[in-house]
Amino acid sequence: MRKDFVKKCPECSGSNLSISSEKGEVICKDCGLVIDDKIVDLGQEWREFDSDSADKKRRTGAPSTYTQFDQGMGTEVGRKSDLYGLGRKNQSKFFRLRKWQYRISTAIERNLKLALAELKRVSSYLKLPKMVEEEAARIYTLAVQRGLVRGRAMESVVAGALYAACRRHEVPRTLEELSEASGVEKKEVGRTYRFITRELSISILPSNPSDYIPRFSSALRLTAKTQSKAVEIIEMAQKQELTSGRGPTGIASAGLYVAALLNGEKRTQREVADVAGVTEVTIRNRYKELLERLDLESEIKKIKKKKRDRD
Repeated sequence: MRKDFVKKCPECSGSNLSISSEKGEVICKDCGLVIDDKIVDLGQEWREFDSDSADKKRRTGAPSTYTQFDQGMGTEVGRKSDLYGLGRKNQSKFFRLRKWQYRISTAIERNLKLALAELKRVSSYLKLPKMVEEEAARIYTLAVQRGLVRGRAMESVVAGALYAACRRHEVPRTLEELSEASGVEKKEVGRTYRFITRELSISILPSNPSDYIPRFSSALRLTAKTQSKAVEIIEMAQKQELTSGRGPTGIASAGLYVAALLNGEKRTQREVADVAGVTEVTIRNRYKELLERLDLESEIKKIKKKKRDRD
């Protein structure tokens, strides 16, 4: 039934209406006035008894997506198995059409076909969710349409688009991980990311160090108690404005290192640095700042003293 359907009879102002789906009419039961005789039935006109019959009768395809160069809206010339029954002349004609279909005409379409395949590969390697892959494909498509990829390596633009999509959806991935997955240098990925976001006016909030805690904690095999303590330390550091101007992965790794010490799950700075993709010097500097500004040094000393007395 239509959304603009009247709820009252315009003749007698009665609300006792009858809807006949078979005739497509709306009738007032009080005065007999036919209010509408052309209502649209939005239900399906066919029945399905199994998934195979539903697929055959359904007249709509998959939703449009930016992960395909034609957004999934293109058509495809039939394959060899679909051409049986045609004469040899018609078969050769369709083979020729199919070959030319793969020879995509415009430069943008050629670029998208190659780049989106690379984007899917990197996304699969990093195990990114579908929404991030879709957003990255949309960003890359916009960059191609505005001519931002000219003079830049396709792999670096793909990595920059994926990193921007990860930041927008708050999926924690570091530049080091994007660099390793795409084979592009870390500096180049960061440079391309900043260029794309600036030219496309994409507003991205700073990364929250707490977003990295679950993944780092899982890699280091730390308990949930240590993970919660690390988040608590990072929240305290944010209130003290210790996170401003510092890399989120460095703060996250230092907070996790401190939380592990406080809960007796000691991990070396080398182990934490390898998981977080930062240097030991970075962890050591952030670690000292957290101890000094958050008054955690006394707690660390008590724990170390208890451990010595126990030994």
